[in-house]
Order: sequence, then structure tokens, then C-alpha cells
Amino acid sequence: MKGDERILGDGDFVETVLKKAQEDLDRKSQLGAAGYSFDWLVGRVAVQLGIEPKDVLAPGKYPSAVKARSLLCYWGVRELGMTTVGLARRLNLAQPTVSQAVRRGQKIAEDLGLNLLGVKTNSPMDVP
Repeated sequence: MKGDERILGDGDFVETVLKKAQEDLDRKSQLGAAGYSFDWLVGRVAVQLGIEPKDVLAPGKYPSAVKARSLLCYWGVRELGMTTVGLARRLNLAQPTVSQAVRRGQKIAEDLGLNLLGVKTNSPMDVP
């Protein structure tokens, strides 16, 4: 039995959580090994949003730049396993700003039906 039931719950719950965590780690490792890098991610965000890659990294608080950086931070941290500190250095932002961008990026991806490796899905814009 893994863990203390008084703290973590029953053994099945602990096993389920550990299995999910391992699957997430395996996916991040596979994506990294397949060559999905920061530069690839910049290009992917640009394609998904229909902008130029240089605009993804553009400084400033322009709505399109903030949207692009937020999506980049979300996918970088949650999908590719990049650290917020590492992204902050690459984007010349503070680490807490990157953490906030991750949350914004998640909402943007959900609202627009975007995903890292695929095309738009479940976008409210696709409903007639």
C-alpha cells in the first residue's frame, strides 16, 4: 500500500494519482525527445494564432502579443515541461508574470479550442 490513508486517501486513489502523474511526465519527456523546443513552440503559437513568430516574442502589452505569450507560456509549462523561471529568462519577464500568463493561456486555449499538436477543437466560433 502506498501512502497513509489518513492523509492521502485509500490505495486506489493514490495509485490513480501516481499513474496520471507518470503519464504526464512520460508525455512531456516524449515531446521533448521528439524535438519540440522553445523555437518550435514559438512557431506553433504563431501558426495557431495566425501571426508572425517575431510577434509572439514582441515586447509590450499589445493584446495580440499578450495572447501569444500567454499561450506560449501555457503550452511551454503544462505540455512541454518547461519551467516558469526558464521561460521568464527567455521572454525577459518576471517569473510571477509567466505564472499568470500560464493561467491566461489555459483560458485562451480553452476558449478558442486550441491544442498544442492539433487543430482547433470545440471552438465556440465553429458552432453555426
